[in-house]
Amino acid sequence: MTNKPFSVTVGTVTRELPTIQVGEMGRVPLVELIGDVEFTSAVADALRPLLPPETEVMLTVVTNSLPLTHALSERTGVPYVVVRKKRRTYMRDPLIQEVPSMTLGVNETLWLDGRHASSLKGKRVTIVVDVVASGGTVEAMQRLVDRAGGQLVGCVAAFRQGEPKMPVRYLQELPKMI
Repeated sequence: MTNKPFSVTVGTVTRELPTIQVGEMGRVPLVELIGDVEFTSAVADALRPLLPPETEVMLTVVTNSLPLTHALSERTGVPYVVVRKKRRTYMRDPLIQEVPSMTLGVNETLWLDGRHASSLKGKRVTIVVDVVASGGTVEAMQRLVDRAGGQLVGCVAAFRQGEPKMPVRYLQELPKMI
């Protein structure tokens, strides 16, 4: 096992990703888009052609996927809805979905405010994430789309790091362990 960074290049932008220890399994590259406008922009530019053309709304999850989805929205004009990992006091009639997260080794809960859920009803929805590994989070997001009355038309990710159970269009593969 090594602490050596893992290099990725998207477009003309290269980043040395730090590697982090994940339990006793080993180290994985850590993708951080928050605060890195240049890298996020390069990823959004490269990911844009992978977005299904019939997409009417994108669904993402806080935190790291949010700046990527915002940048995609700016480039495409497609609005987005955000799923939270904590209940907020302003939420009314939220949809709640459990996520067994094998990647991080902890269970999570996703919260979709009822008024945001209503904006998915009858819409063609694409899920946007930064990294997909086991696919547990995107599967939970798919269940939220279904429960809200939307139609899932695709899932796109900047990076794939494992074998998700559902089809995902992605830019690059990351190693499962280093």
